[in-house]
Amino acid sequence: MTTTAYPVHVDADLDPGVGRWLWLFKWLLVLPHYVVLAFLWLAFTLLSVVAFVGILVTGRYPRGVFEFNVGVLRWSWRVAYYAYGALGTDRYPPFTLHDVADYPAHLEVDYPEHLSRGLVLVKWWLLAIPHYVVVGLLVSGTWWVATDDRGEPVAWGAGLIGLLVLVAGVTLLVTGRYPQPLFDLVLGLNRWVLRVAGYAGLMTDRYPPFSLVQGGHEGREATLVLPPTRGPSGPTGPTGPDAPVAGAPSDRPPRAHHPSGWTAGRVVSVTLGALVVTLSLGFAVPFGALVAAEVGARDADGFVTSEVQPLRSPTYAVASTNLALHVDAPPALTPEALLGDTRLTVTPSTDEPVFVGIAPTAAVADYLRGVERDVVTGMSGDRPLLERSGGDRPTTLPEEAGIWTARSTGTGPQRLTWTPQDGDWTVVVMNADASAGVDVGAAAGAEVPALRPVMWTLLGLASGALLLGGLLVLLPLRAVSRDTGARAARAP
Repeated sequence: MTTTAYPVHVDADLDPGVGRWLWLFKWLLVLPHYVVLAFLWLAFTLLSVVAFVGILVTGRYPRGVFEFNVGVLRWSWRVAYYAYGALGTDRYPPFTLHDVADYPAHLEVDYPEHLSRGLVLVKWWLLAIPHYVVVGLLVSGTWWVATDDRGEPVAWGAGLIGLLVLVAGVTLLVTGRYPQPLFDLVLGLNRWVLRVAGYAGLMTDRYPPFSLVQGGHEGREATLVLPPTRGPSGPTGPTGPDAPVAGAPSDRPPRAHHPSGWTAGRVVSVTLGALVVTLSLGFAVPFGALVAAEVGARDADGFVTSEVQPLRSPTYAVASTNLALHVDAPPALTPEALLGDTRLTVTPSTDEPVFVGIAPTAAVADYLRGVERDVVTGMSGDRPLLERSGGDRPTTLPEEAGIWTARSTGTGPQRLTWTPQDGDWTVVVMNADASAGVDVGAAAGAEVPALRPVMWTLLGLASGALLLGGLLVLLPLRAVSRDTGARAARAP
C-alpha cells in the first residue's frame, strides 16, 4: 500500500496493556480534559476567524494561529484516543498542545505555505458538505427508536465509531484483548474525521479523500512490537535509542516537528481572551436590539411603541390581568423612572365610540362583577389569549363609573396616557355605550427614558470587553510569531 501524502497525519499505537475495566470509568477521569477543551475550542473558533481573515487578505494561515489550532486538534485526539473515541490506551493524556513523543497518539498537520483566497470562502461550509454527512454518520448518525412502558416512542443514537468502540470495550471486558482488525478500523474512521476537521479548519486546500486508511499508521498496517524480555544477563533483543517501542511499528516514518512558542501562560491568555470576546458579544447583542428599538420603534411623540395587535371579543369588556407595581427600590429604579409615561392606543374597527381606562384592580373588580368579559392572560404569536367570565350586561356606562385614574373615550383612535404608580392596576377596553362586541386594534408604548443610558452602558461594556479580549489574544499571538521568526533566523 502506498503511503498517503494528505497533510493531516493521524497516528496511534495500540497499547498492549489496555485493561479490562478502566474504560468503564474513563468518562469520569476525562472530565478535567473536557472542561479545558471546552475553553480551548472557544479559542479555536475565534482564532479560526482570525485565520479566515488572514488567508483572505494575505493567502497565508498565520503561523502562530496555525500552531495553536493544530495543538487543540492534537489535544482533542489524545483525549478521544484515551477515552471513547478509541480506548486505545490507559495512559492518561497530557495537558499540553505540544506533541508528546512517547504518548501513543499523535496528530500533525503540514503547514501550508500558501492557501487560496477564494477557496477559503466556500470550502469550510459548501465544499465540505458531503464529508459532513459522512462524519455525522461516523460520530452521531445511527439512531434507534423504541417504545417505553407507556407506549411512547423513545429515540437514542450513536455514531459508527461509538458503536465499534463499545464492541471493543465489551471484548476487552470479556477476553482482555483489543482485536487488532477492530482497532485498525476505528483508527481509520477517526483519521477520516480528523482530516475533515483539518480541512474545515482551513488548514489545507487539499480536499479530503473519500478513502478509509486503516491501521494505526498511514499507508501501512500497525505492527504490535512487544517490549524486550529480560534474560538472566539483561534485556534480549535490540536496545538503546533505536530499539522498537512497545505498541509502535518499527518502520514508523518520523514526522517533522516544529517547536511551538505556545507556553502555558500564552495558551491561558488566548483562551481567556476568547472568553472575554464572547462576553463582549453578550453585551453587543442587547445593544443592537436597543438601538433597533430606539431608531425603529420610537414614534414622533417619543414613545417606543409595539405593533398593533387585534383585540376582539363578543363580550361587554376586555380587561388586562392585574398589573402589580410594588417596587422597593431607589427612585432611579422605580417603574416611573425606568418607563416614564406609558400610552395605550386603541383604534376601533367601526365609527362607534370606544372607551379605554385604567383603575385600581379592586375598583375594576367591583365595576365588572357579574359582567361578561374577557381577560387577556397572554399572547400566542400575534393573537391574545382570552379567559371569559361573568354573563350580565354592565349597569353603568364606563364613563360614569367614576373609578378611573386615567381614561379616554370617543370615536377614532383613543390614547390613554398614564404614569406608572405603586399599586395594583387593571386596564379595561369597552364600547362607550357598554354594548357587547369589542373590536379594536391595540398598541402599547412607553417613553423609556432609561433606554439610552442602558444602551450606551452596554456599548461601553461591549467595547471594553472586545478591547481587553483582543489584547489577551493578540499579544500572545505576536509573541509566538516573534519566537517563530527567531527560530527561523537561527535555522541553518
